[in-house]
Amino acid sequence: MIRGSIVALVTPMHQDTQGVDWPALKHLVDWHIEQGTNSIVAVGTTGESATLSVAEHAQVIRVIVEQAAGRVPIIAGTGANSTSEAIVLTQAAADSGADACLLVTPYYNKPTQEGLYLHHKAIAEAVAIDQILYNVPGRTACDMKPETVMRLSAIENIVGIKEATGDLERAAALIAQRPEGFAIYSGDDATARELILLGGDGDISVTANVAPKLMSQMCAAALAGDAVTAAELDSKLEALHRDLFVEANPIPVKWAVAELGLQENVLRLPMTTLSAEHHELVRAAMSSAEII
Repeated sequence: MIRGSIVALVTPMHQDTQGVDWPALKHLVDWHIEQGTNSIVAVGTTGESATLSVAEHAQVIRVIVEQAAGRVPIIAGTGANSTSEAIVLTQAAADSGADACLLVTPYYNKPTQEGLYLHHKAIAEAVAIDQILYNVPGRTACDMKPETVMRLSAIENIVGIKEATGDLERAAALIAQRPEGFAIYSGDDATARELILLGGDGDISVTANVAPKLMSQMCAAALAGDAVTAAELDSKLEALHRDLFVEANPIPVKWAVAELGLQENVLRLPMTTLSAEHHELVRAAMSSAEII
């Protein structure tokens, strides 16, 4: 089971071409491993999956897997609102050597709970790679209910869920009902510490893009049941957890990673760069975490 601080990695891009900045991407992988990040998610929401072509999507996964070279597990974001497309992306990730895939609930088309079950079942049956469900109704307009999660957990290669609602009561219920070996990850940085202390397995994190060492230490303390240390560490991260969402993710976090000198501050339309009025707010949050 993958546990701990799992960064939902940004995808660096060039200002002039809008293409992926491959050297910067490779450097980010090395930096995260050096800083103690436990696992990397390639091409999730934070990695701008919505604006990468299928070919780029597959290549980003392949490059991250190759650069990590087995040092940490790589989870590939391969969800789509078309089941057939999700199967293609998931197969590409498996072929690239990813350790697992992260599959967001189909967005926009609003499937029923039965549709969600059949969608994920079909992908799991089509591609023999570990698969993690991803529930983020604030973005998808589709909420996977706990009972559907439990139905899917019976499928051998569906091994966990990223629960990004921030609802700790729901998280506690999932933790209590899950079968052995089924992971529960936070997808909400602000409540991740509490979810892990409830018995969860880690945090698939935006904040880890800019404070990887502190996030890794906080998750490790929470996993060890050291609530006091985890709270002390998390208090330094509180402003980042909040202010990295002052505009839609990944707008603020890409600006912050650029402030660290790790990439250019470039997003593809329709995403735009962070509004100037928020620069000092995010910079202050970085200062609170003692990273600048």
